[in-house]
Amino acid sequence: MRIARPGPVADRDWTPLTVANAGLAFALEMGMLAALCYWGIKTGNGPVQRTLLAVGAPVLAGVVWALFLAAGGPMVPLPLAAEIVVKLATLGTAALALYDGGLTTLAMVFGCLSVASVAVEYTAG
Repeated sequence: MRIARPGPVADRDWTPLTVANAGLAFALEMGMLAALCYWGIKTGNGPVQRTLLAVGAPVLAGVVWALFLAAGGPMVPLPLAAEIVVKLATLGTAALALYDGGLTTLAMVFGCLSVASVAVEYTAG
């Protein structure tokens, strides 16, 4: 098994597996933002705190993603192992947010799909 950093979109070898995984990865990224927003709404004690958490958590995740994981080229390139860890940690926060919000089954499905997607992204093609 070869572990390699996915290249720019134009340089990738697109197979049915990598195309399907790209769609899954995008859905997971959007789901991460939605899960963090949901967590903020469920966790906050008042309207101001709920609003701050519901907006702040997804914004923070988006900033981390843009800095270190953006598909077009991150602003701060990381070593391959660190990139994988940051990606799993960022997606993992969404699974934890779903779990904390009482959506245990959805959290487990999200976590498993995240691990599978990252594994395919860095080993396929």
